[in-house]
Amino acid sequence: MMLKVAQDMAKEEYPGIRVSDVNIDAMMMWLTKNPEEYRVIVSGNMFGDIVSDGFAGLVGGLGFACSANLGEKVSVFEPTHGSAPKHADYPVSIVNPIAMILAACMMLDHIGDGERAARIRNAVKLVVAEGKVRSYDMMKLKGSPEVVQQGAASTARMGDEVAAALARV
Repeated sequence: MMLKVAQDMAKEEYPGIRVSDVNIDAMMMWLTKNPEEYRVIVSGNMFGDIVSDGFAGLVGGLGFACSANLGEKVSVFEPTHGSAPKHADYPVSIVNPIAMILAACMMLDHIGDGERAARIRNAVKLVVAEGKVRSYDMMKLKGSPEVVQQGAASTARMGDEVAAALARV
């Protein structure tokens, strides 16, 4: 259904937009080779999960990947990672909050507050570039309750570091 609607809309309303129907394995190969050629990908949940998880790795992991579902009346902004529930019972939260922070930036852009979104993104960039505070995924550690003792930042510490960086950008 999504393909038919997209083809009809491209033909009737947006003749300059190219619509393609591609197998997921071919799509992953083309995205890997030429990611700059793609702006919007419409997919069902299963294949969308494959693409988002696969390419989250290229930007540092699921802790950096955010998404938006944009509607005419309601929009939802969220981190794409599904790793948080498996860590929910840990005594200290270890989930990287950057994806949620960047999802909030997407929301700010959506409501017209791009200046504030840019400042927050710059604070995130500063924290990542400095590398002094890193979450377990940034350190390439397997998520476990022990990662904080291994030097990984907790969720709160990483969030606090991004908040502190706002004063420096």
